[in-house]
Amino acid sequence: MPIAVARTKPRESRRPLIVDIRRGSLDDGPGIRSVVFFKGCPLRCVFCHSPETQEICPEIAFTEERCIHCGSCVKACPQAALDLSSPTRIGRDRCDLCGACEDACPTSALRIVGKYWPVDSLVELLLRDVSFYRHSGGGVTLSGGECTLFPEYVETLLLKLKALGVHVAIETSGWFDYEVFAKKILPFLDLIFFDLKLMGADESRRYLGQSNEKILENLRRLLAEPRRAGRVEVRPRVPLIPDITDTRMNLSRVVNRLYDLGASTLSVLPYNPLGLAVYSRLGKPAPHLSTSFTKPDREAELVDTVRSLIAGDRWRPRRGQI
Repeated sequence: MPIAVARTKPRESRRPLIVDIRRGSLDDGPGIRSVVFFKGCPLRCVFCHSPETQEICPEIAFTEERCIHCGSCVKACPQAALDLSSPTRIGRDRCDLCGACEDACPTSALRIVGKYWPVDSLVELLLRDVSFYRHSGGGVTLSGGECTLFPEYVETLLLKLKALGVHVAIETSGWFDYEVFAKKILPFLDLIFFDLKLMGADESRRYLGQSNEKILENLRRLLAEPRRAGRVEVRPRVPLIPDITDTRMNLSRVVNRLYDLGASTLSVLPYNPLGLAVYSRLGKPAPHLSTSFTKPDREAELVDTVRSLIAGDRWRPRRGQI
């Protein structure tokens, strides 16, 4: 079982917190999978699909449409951090994330985002679906946020899963310490989804909050690794963010870089705007982005664009879901 967060709110904690565990997923690797979403990411993508996974420390989320104004949370809060008459409801500077309001709320309008799971408890939960993994060719996918921020925890988790024959994938932004990754995480993986968003250095700093130098170098080293007899598959992918990553210039740069590195596939991920609603729940301003999903005809147009840029029939553009 997960362990509740402490009353103190650290600015940074290296103990991994988990935002969600999604069982029965069909979108994050082959077969039926369980997806573990870690909290904490070194990037600050303005188009982040999961803003609740950015901060490494726990946060409180308020979903206004679930609130029935019963006042139970106000009575339960020992810090007097809640006010139903306030537009924001939560005095976040006073909240110590004790979780009393979450326990008191009958509709789950208030929720602490990020709880710690001991490795053995997490493995126990993930193994409840092991028969589905085996019959469908599925397994477990570690996502985020960025799971590679917690190499010791992830290494222990992967060791236990691989000892039981579970297929394991990760979804990564590519921004990690390669030496640590190669030693503690890479040896236990079957599949790596490696996100490539922007190729230009200035665009990366503007839209990702970081230079892409480390990301590109990590991908180069990863593709140059002796693939351990071909066991580890690396799938680069690009999210199609309107007017940011889906431009012909950016897609051309992505394709050219992957071709130079010897990659053989590229996945494209349709834009999903559902993450925009999460910002207000966390008390943060939402970025000014499209609120519409990628339309099928636009997606087909972008896939055709990628195909037209690809050199050689060894390239296979794939479709995925973000």
